[in-house]
Amino acid sequence: MRSWRTLLARTTATLAAAITVASMGALAAPGAAHADASVVGGTRATLGEFPWMVRLSMGCGGALYSSTLVLTAAHCVSSTGTNTSITATLGVVDLNSTSKITRKSNYVYRAPGYTGSGKDWAFIRLASPVTGVATLPIAKTTAYDTGTFTIAGWGAATEGGAQQRYLLKATVPFVSDTTCNSSSMYNGEIIASNEICAGYTAGGTDTCQGDSGGPMFRRDSANAWVQVGIVSWGDGCARPNKPGVYTQVSYFAATIAAAATTLGG
Repeated sequence: MRSWRTLLARTTATLAAAITVASMGALAAPGAAHADASVVGGTRATLGEFPWMVRLSMGCGGALYSSTLVLTAAHCVSSTGTNTSITATLGVVDLNSTSKITRKSNYVYRAPGYTGSGKDWAFIRLASPVTGVATLPIAKTTAYDTGTFTIAGWGAATEGGAQQRYLLKATVPFVSDTTCNSSSMYNGEIIASNEICAGYTAGGTDTCQGDSGGPMFRRDSANAWVQVGIVSWGDGCARPNKPGVYTQVSYFAATIAAAATTLGG
């Protein structure tokens, strides 16, 4: 069974407890537990370092694709259609900052044919545009689907831990489909055509619960950031031989671009 890296799969009671813990702990004053920890195994991001990072109120991450669209994971949303319940927060690394930008959603578009395995991408359309904030382009070919990637998010810094107040970052290496699907890792569970793995054999650095939908990205040939993955699932967080599994953005690039055009983004 896939372990999605979001709070959505938990019960309402568990979600409420996680939010309470977050508000009392990781989202409390600087110096609280895990305040200087990472996604799992990294460091705190600096203001403006990844301006297109988005925190979504249902407990997921995302990336600003255009002034009105946030690219996230399909498993973070329930269906395609009108939705005014989601709040997107961006423009800050500290979720308690008074300078944060917030926007409500007005529509959700979930990848056509998504059934819980593969095709794990979606758009959140914002009710009003975000101006003055950089967007994150997506990879349109497989040219950047290897090497070392950057991950970031406000998710747990330890498996089963609380959500974070500060944006945390780390780097992870590409893991080939063959290796990721080996018996010592995911034993054939990876959909090689449209999922990509990244992480260390020894574990220790990874995305975690609450990071779902956030981007995995790297520099392109012009030294600009480009999104190559969307945080999707994994077996626990930062376990040995269990790298993170990400939606392979390049595989869906044309479909994502067409959906964005339809949505006015």
